[in-house]
Amino acid sequence: MHQMEFESDLARSSEYKSFRSTVPLKQIVVDSEALKVWKLYDAGPRGVRCPLVCLPPVCGTADSFFKQILPLTAHGYRVISVEYPVYWTVPEWCEGFRHLLDLLEIDRAHILGASLGGFLAQKFAEVTFNCPRVASLILCNSFIDTKIFNYADSSSVFWMLPATLLKKMIIGRFPRKLMDSQIAESIDFMVERLERLSQCELASRLTLNCSSDYVQPQKIQVHLRAHEGSHLSASDSGTPVDR
Repeated sequence: MHQMEFESDLARSSEYKSFRSTVPLKQIVVDSEALKVWKLYDAGPRGVRCPLVCLPPVCGTADSFFKQILPLTAHGYRVISVEYPVYWTVPEWCEGFRHLLDLLEIDRAHILGASLGGFLAQKFAEVTFNCPRVASLILCNSFIDTKIFNYADSSSVFWMLPATLLKKMIIGRFPRKLMDSQIAESIDFMVERLERLSQCELASRLTLNCSSDYVQPQKIQVHLRAHEGSHLSASDSGTPVDR
């Protein structure tokens, strides 16, 4: 018996359909064994060497930032929204992201990171401290220390938990109070993205999100903009990006 496939209002919208029809999904292999495949949407002028790179939250996929991509590229900016493959440690993720930037011939990037994406962006800025690859950080609902989730002790067993339980852990953190229609539509869209992730993808992302780690701010010397809330409009990403 097949489960009915849910399609959110945003996924049915003309804006999303326009995005999918005009911006192709790419896959880039960053390792010699062809096991680490990054998915991404790369929109805007290809000659820009310092674009805006968007990193999604635990439940996000490469299309999670489509509402930012279309308006910004219409103004001449290059925007790259990525979906990372399975990595179990932050250093491995940072190395994979560095290889991705190298393959895309990106010298430095402005990074917009949501939740886990924001934490990973900060860690990447930290580990590339001696050879900076991050021009600026735009953080949305992010964090600097994983201890706020209180899962450090149990994160080592996430790899063996069933996907249904992992999804419940994520959905349980979504707001349940009354909200305006735009936020409700955004949550439905992200739940839809969550359903498309495999058990291994979910387990690895939650492991990155919850394993004991923190950001060393003294090693991050970039322009920083923080944003709290469930919606990030194009006007919120007000960091100068090359055109």
